[in-house]
Amino acid sequence: MPVESAIRPAFADAVRDSQAVFRLAMDAMASPGRVQTLASQLSLPAPLFAPTAALLLTLCDFETPLWLDPPLADSAEVSAFLRFHTGARLVALPADAAFAAIADGAHMPALSAFAQGSPDYPDRSAILIVQVETLVAGGWRLEGPGIRGISRLSAAPLLEDFAAQLRLNRSTFPRGVDIFLAKRTALAALPRSVRLTEAA
Repeated sequence: MPVESAIRPAFADAVRDSQAVFRLAMDAMASPGRVQTLASQLSLPAPLFAPTAALLLTLCDFETPLWLDPPLADSAEVSAFLRFHTGARLVALPADAAFAAIADGAHMPALSAFAQGSPDYPDRSAILIVQVETLVAGGWRLEGPGIRGISRLSAAPLLEDFAAQLRLNRSTFPRGVDIFLAKRTALAALPRSVRLTEAA
């Protein structure tokens, strides 16, 4: 059966579901490091997680350049699902993407490989959605806008020097990427404004 004829359905109620996911994404960005639960009935091709798909369905459209890491890009079913439901244009290079979906956080490109924006146009930076198997309160010590006192977050698997890269990402503010960490049923955000003051 051709992939196109086997594309899985997206949101049951496109307007209501996308509005709910948008509010959840904004709440996550406004409260860095706080783990947010996502209830989803999406049936998805592996290795795509429900929070990743929900964010892409909500935030991407036909004008959006989207980069997929090799585990996602190598799945014809994943590529077809995202192209059909979002219209997003898949790009070959991380630097060309407005959004990036990453299934293998332990072998992802450096954060600096993605669009960083500029002092005049910081909104031209990339938003990364990185899938992880664990995402819990504890580990890194986070401070910054939206955090009362401190927040703690731990996620894996990620690059060995992810904490150092996150510090570098903050040092170029207002440039830098924004990050969602997504496990199978939850997500948390690490906006470029977050300061990592203590590694796990």
